[in-house]
Amino acid sequence: MIQAPAEILREYGPFPGVDHVHGLTFDGRHVWFASGDRLNAFDPESGTMVRRIDADAHAGTAFDGRHLFQIFEKRIQKIDPQTGQVLATIPAPGDGGDSGMAWAEGSLWVGQHRARKIHQIDPETGKILRTIESNRFVTGVTWVEGELWHGTWENDESELRRIDPRTGRVLEELKMPPGVAVSGLESDGGDRFFCGGGRSGKVRAVRRPRRVSAGE
Repeated sequence: MIQAPAEILREYGPFPGVDHVHGLTFDGRHVWFASGDRLNAFDPESGTMVRRIDADAHAGTAFDGRHLFQIFEKRIQKIDPQTGQVLATIPAPGDGGDSGMAWAEGSLWVGQHRARKIHQIDPETGKILRTIESNRFVTGVTWVEGELWHGTWENDESELRRIDPRTGRVLEELKMPPGVAVSGLESDGGDRFFCGGGRSGKVRAVRRPRRVSAGE
């Protein structure tokens, strides 16, 4: 297993009126994050807030290329990012214990925080298609270039972890500095992860390692 300190590239925020960052996602241009009673979008190049949508937004956030998906309590809402309208609702797999969420391969991938699991679910029905076990609390979840990563936040320590999507085995760990939380996780599809900072009200960009270790 590869272990290394996380390289924080940039901090965004805290943002006005935001006291907690929950889930977050990236639409190819803007970073969206949940802050309890709304979804917020900012430009990661300038750091400027560009959109706000009133929405129940207490956990993971995902984007499928057209729509936002947002966990609230025991359900996942499909939201039109242009209007803020809720288009559909499905049950969340963790029955209220859900955390991060990502879109990949036509499915939603949902973390179940204290149960230490990641579920692949059908975005139309909420049916659980597959479950991956973790050995740490699961916060944010993201896929990038075939790699499955999730955040942890346990005992005031946080990491970004790359795991084998078949077995859950940990392949790589990026350790965040002491006191720096990871409440949400998303990739920009390249060399950056965006990490929600929990109660700090901040979002951090972290470098994604680009290396292959033979015999992992």
